Amino acid sequence: MIFLYMGSLTLLVSVAKPEGSLLFIPVSYMLKNQLHATATEVSLFSLLAGVPIYAAFIFGLVRDLWNPFGWRDRGLFLLFAPVAAVAFIWTALSPLSYRGLLLGVLLATLSFQFILAGQSGLISLLGQEKLMSGRMSSLWTMALILPAVATAFASGYLTEHISPSRTFLLMAVLSLLIVCMAFWKPRSVFDHVYEARQARGTNLFGDVQRLVRHRAIYPALLIIGLWMFVPGTGTPLQFYLTNELHASDSTFAYFRGILAASNIPGCLLYGYLCRRFSLNRLLWWGTAVAVPGLIPMAFIHSSSLALLMATMSLTWGFANAAYIDLAIRSCPPGLQGTMMMLVAGATALLINGGDLVGSRIYSSSATRGFLYCVIAATATTALILPAILLVPRELMATADGEPSPAIDAELMTELSEVPPQQGNV
Repeated sequence: MIFLYMGSLTLLVSVAKPEGSLLFIPVSYMLKNQLHATATEVSLFSLLAGVPIYAAFIFGLVRDLWNPFGWRDRGLFLLFAPVAAVAFIWTALSPLSYRGLLLGVLLATLSFQFILAGQSGLISLLGQEKLMSGRMSSLWTMALILPAVATAFASGYLTEHISPSRTFLLMAVLSLLIVCMAFWKPRSVFDHVYEARQARGTNLFGDVQRLVRHRAIYPALLIIGLWMFVPGTGTPLQFYLTNELHASDSTFAYFRGILAASNIPGCLLYGYLCRRFSLNRLLWWGTAVAVPGLIPMAFIHSSSLALLMATMSLTWGFANAAYIDLAIRSCPPGLQGTMMMLVAGATALLINGGDLVGSRIYSSSATRGFLYCVIAATATTALILPAILLVPRELMATADGEPSPAIDAELMTELSEVPPQQGNV
């Protein structure tokens, strides 16, 4: 039941969130085709629309300290999903403009940060409490990939056949479906989940102090940041395909769909191997295979070849699951929402920042701009290998499901400073 509930929740949130492919790709083409925005302006839109995500750790702190309606994470779903729906409906009914799109997406993104804080904090807490961070990571990755695949292909159809207003109305309906998750309360998920030692926190000042002092978070954030900073696979590729290769608008959407789908085998493999090998080995193996994964992009010279090269992400799924596993293990007690939203904020900032840098690299040369993007992205990914050396050894010394005396001792030391907390669901 844990996997069913968390899988269903993550799937629904991944489809409905504003930065997901179902809305991101249609909006990018609204900007490009209807508002005639340049590559840099499209990248800048994404960068600005993601401002609430860059400060996502604040929403994580709110999640860890606040208990709306006495329902904890479910209270966040009940309260903020309707707010996001209202933002989408307002955007649907407003005239199409750069400023109007930006404001509507910003409001929806702001509301979704509370929803994402509840979802990510809960799945991380369960992963730590039940010693299943690897399996939760695999589940999380799969629940992100599957809707990314479906929405990428659906967004290609939406871009060419559905009006902007109807696209936003669809997003409003999906947001309202999250309200239903607030009323689903399986005992295997919520029974005493907020009373365990991993869920104990203090107050705002005390929790911030503990977060800053928790040394495990820094290498995890560095590794995930290097993984997400990829100048080339976003706006530069979109403009390269449509402007230079004269591919249809839907080709870019299909490329992203295949790119996401090709992660699935590696993710499934990680879910199998995480119980048999230590995280240390899995991190090294996954990164070593992933580093050359971007090189095929340099050989894209036609739209059909682009779709074939999208399978390069066969080398990515394993590494991606390993990095999420590391992030879950790195969460301080009682601060799962804060840590995972800190990861989300850094991820969004670096994805959009990398896209903006990539757009400028792409624009720097009429003939080799896209090649330079591929080189920059490959070099950044390679830096993950030395970054693994910074991860505390005890954090990655065990396989999924294996207790770690060193981690337990460190947890007890940290919790000795934390007063008992009343559990509530």
